[in-house]
Amino acid sequence: QVELVESGGGLVQPGGSLRLSCAASGSIFSIVLSRMGWYRQAPGKQRELVAAISSGDNTNYADSVKGRFTISRDNAKNTVSLEMNSLKPEDTAVYYCNADALYDTSGNRYLEVWGQGTLVTVSS
Repeated sequence: QVELVESGGGLVQPGGSLRLSCAASGSIFSIVLSRMGWYRQAPGKQRELVAAISSGDNTNYADSVKGRFTISRDNAKNTVSLEMNSLKPEDTAVYYCNADALYDTSGNRYLEVWGQGTLVTVSS
């Protein structure tokens, strides 16, 4: 079994920064083939894509976070991070890590794997 575990959420003032991390754990082989993404869901709103990074390190961002957020991956550590700067109250949401597919050491493939989410609150 494999899973994604997020960390790094919390309360931050407007204009502040946070770094979210997502670690793939369990009998994970590697995330090297996976497209990894960060999504968020604010109260009363649908889950939306924040940023994604392909297996070839191509990135894409929601327009609302371009220039403020940076996604990166470390395949050797099976982790993906989201650096968030110049945070705004409208960034408040539960942030979820996603992998389009994960592979374990037995060769099994797990599609659309989600973490449990981490809450980010931007407030003064």
